[in-house]
Amino acid sequence: MDLVTEVYKVTANFPRDERFGLTSQMRRAAIGVPAQIAEGHGRVSYGEWRQFLSQARGSLFEVEAELIAARRLEFVDDAGAERIDREIRRTGKALVGLLRWVQQQERSTARPRNRETPRPR
Repeated sequence: MDLVTEVYKVTANFPRDERFGLTSQMRRAAIGVPAQIAEGHGRVSYGEWRQFLSQARGSLFEVEAELIAARRLEFVDDAGAERIDREIRRTGKALVGLLRWVQQQERSTARPRNRETPRPR
């Protein structure tokens, strides 16, 4: 969520005509990271969770690419870019650790993870 907060703060200063362009793309990608992690956590199997974590990682890379573009277009100053970059790296490290843990759980057990979730009738 710290990444989301920083992206929203920094993109608030982007040019007004980028509201539906780079501003929107960066914000969607940033909010996509925790949203995909949460959605994956609610899935029944470790394989499904792993897939959503992989998508979250892809969104993180998307934010990074968009930050590079914003820097080249001079939409973001060095301080703002550094804050976002720091959060990308922090989030990435945590995400990789969680992904490795889920992969380990997936390999060590064949049972579904959320057995308490009611099945549709």
